[in-house]
Amino acid sequence: MLQSSSGLRPLRQTAGAVGAIALIALGAAPAVAADDDPSAAVTLGKIAPIDGVKPGSSVDVPVTFTNTGTAAADKVWLTYTVTRGLSHTELPSNCLRYEIPAYDEAPSRSQAVCEFDQTVKAGAVYAPEKALTLKVLDHALYDRLRVTVETTEPGPDDNASDPVRGTGPAVKLVEQPDATPGGPRDDHPDWDAADVKVTADNTADFKVTGARLKGAVGDTVALTANFTNAGPAWVLRDGDVSVTKVRIKMPAGTTVTKGDGFCDKVAAGTYECGTSESWEDEGKGEIYTFKLRIDKAVQGAKGSVALAGEPRPFDTNKADDTAAITLDVAGSGGSTGGSGSTGGSGSTGGSTSGTGSTHGSTGGGSSTGGDSTTGGGTSGSTTTGGDLASTGSGATLPIAGAAAAAVAAGTAAVLVARRRRTAGR
Repeated sequence: MLQSSSGLRPLRQTAGAVGAIALIALGAAPAVAADDDPSAAVTLGKIAPIDGVKPGSSVDVPVTFTNTGTAAADKVWLTYTVTRGLSHTELPSNCLRYEIPAYDEAPSRSQAVCEFDQTVKAGAVYAPEKALTLKVLDHALYDRLRVTVETTEPGPDDNASDPVRGTGPAVKLVEQPDATPGGPRDDHPDWDAADVKVTADNTADFKVTGARLKGAVGDTVALTANFTNAGPAWVLRDGDVSVTKVRIKMPAGTTVTKGDGFCDKVAAGTYECGTSESWEDEGKGEIYTFKLRIDKAVQGAKGSVALAGEPRPFDTNKADDTAAITLDVAGSGGSTGGSGSTGGSGSTGGSTSGTGSTHGSTGGGSSTGGDSTTGGGTSGSTTTGGDLASTGSGATLPIAGAAAAAVAAGTAAVLVARRRRTAGR
């Protein structure tokens, strides 16, 4: 994170000496006077938000500051920190560049620290003789620029890379005699900072995929639902909020026996899931996993996965904002979700035998979860997507029951195959 110095300045105490005879006679302490040293102080000028920039373009960052202190500064430092949709272009040789990875709920950043080894007069306004230029990358959308001015050398972030010095000609500060000086900052006079929003003219396609479930009454099957930011832009939200919400509605006739750690139950059979961070890189996403017990076959039962939560003005493709969860219950005459079962030779997942109890599920599009529990599962932050993820149980009809059915019907037992497809991160 950016260094935030306390701004405390040492006090100087001067003692007024009195005569030795007076000290002995009166037993008095020496008089003490306190006064601040003259010192420099800095205040940034206002920096307006930067809107509507095009991916692939460049943008200049105009920065001014005032020495609002009572003495000249021998040196000042300007620091420019940008989020991952922006990049520094060629830097002057009096600047160092650091790359900072994502950590502690902060996205990755690129930081340029520029040192100006020159006198900055008290009461004067200054600006770099050439504005620093930023490159707008193809995945830019809601990005952030933080500018800091300091009179003491800033230390690098604990997780920063080794510095790389700029190769361009050194840049100096130039006094701005026509500019209006800024006011002093009493809380931290030796530094000041400004946070600037940089908004690009770009889009990001948020999409979800559902699942095709298959099993018999009493089986416990795995459900995997996916959220993906298909890009081209990454998305950063303000504050500690999810990038989006994903609402998952379970098929009727099922009970959730194990939920995902990023999901909360909001209604019977319905869960709302968040994201692991307040940003989502392009091509990345979340995977939500549940365990469902099939309590009974309900004709036409169908669940869903749908985007919810924060507005998405950047997402112009609404066709992939929802996806279906279908359930094919063995022995019920076909898929209850109406979209058919899947074939193939995918591996089967282990299943556990349930009690078979029902909890008042209804038909049609509604669902009930009854006595469902959450917890256990966790969400990854890798890319998910592709076609519907097919999951189900590895259980078949009990052998004795299958044999009896074969004798009665004069047919062979039916092998139920399922296919599971998940998109890699």
